[in-house]
Amino acid sequence: MAAEPPYRLERQAGFLLRKANQRHLAIFAAAIDELTPPQFAALARLHADGPTAQNRLGQRVAMDAATTKGVIDRLKARGLVALAAHPDDRRQRLVALTEAGRATVERLLPAARRITAETLAPLTGREAATLLRLLAKLADG
Repeated sequence: MAAEPPYRLERQAGFLLRKANQRHLAIFAAAIDELTPPQFAALARLHADGPTAQNRLGQRVAMDAATTKGVIDRLKARGLVALAAHPDDRRQRLVALTEAGRATVERLLPAARRITAETLAPLTGREAATLLRLLAKLADG
């Protein structure tokens, strides 16, 4: 029976994903200092999808309910989103971009594209496409 190779932290998926995420977050913070990544994700999703039930928005941006509520509350306090009763379910809240929210996300989309490009810059185009495909596969697991 062959012995297992030694455990090397620097070769573990979680460690490498965390380091890559730290790099990405540093790039994000340098380019967009007015929003957190979860706040930007919520605005970008609302921009793409239109008004959305708060719980559905959280699912679409991979946040739990408590985090989603906090993110939406902070965006609302800044006048970037508005909340309304959901027309089909009074227990749900509908979240929509305000004009200020729409203007903010549209102004920041070019920076978001640059953030992605800079995050993937060490890779060739083919490697970047493969990485994104594999990450999506892991995320959908």
